[in-house]
Amino acid sequence: MQTKVNISTIYHCPLERAFKTPLLCDVTKVHTGYGIMPKVTHCTDDENWGQPGSTKKVFVAKSLTQKGGFASLDKVLERIENKYWKFEVSDFQSWMLGFSKFTGEWQTTEIAENEILVNYTYTLHSDIALLYPINWLFAKTFWKTYMKRAMENVRQMAYNNEPYLYK
Repeated sequence: MQTKVNISTIYHCPLERAFKTPLLCDVTKVHTGYGIMPKVTHCTDDENWGQPGSTKKVFVAKSLTQKGGFASLDKVLERIENKYWKFEVSDFQSWMLGFSKFTGEWQTTEIAENEILVNYTYTLHSDIALLYPINWLFAKTFWKTYMKRAMENVRQMAYNNEPYLYK
């Protein structure tokens, strides 16, 4: 089963900042932890991160649901400059309610100078039919709230001109 969650907002910054900040800046400032979701502590094996096909290993702090350490693998699936990212989170190292992977999309559309529509979508892929109702509920409640928090963190980073760590 695939459950899709979508949120949108307006960023008041240059198009490049709205586009590049979520994937090319410090991910530890995007995923700061919330509820059962642990905060990201660092990444490794990220030499080519940001280019289609590139991957990185994501490490997290200890939480109620994770022992800490290596948590998942992120992969850039598609990049259309200043318009669209598609990425995947997979190879979960702890049980994730039967989810096999998450596919994220970040789309930016310039409405006017320094007025950017950001459309953020996650598709959560689950493989255990018995858990589908719980998967749907998790995605539509907790995950949507988590995405809003991440989107606000990205907004602040874009407004503060956080440095890009990748190209």
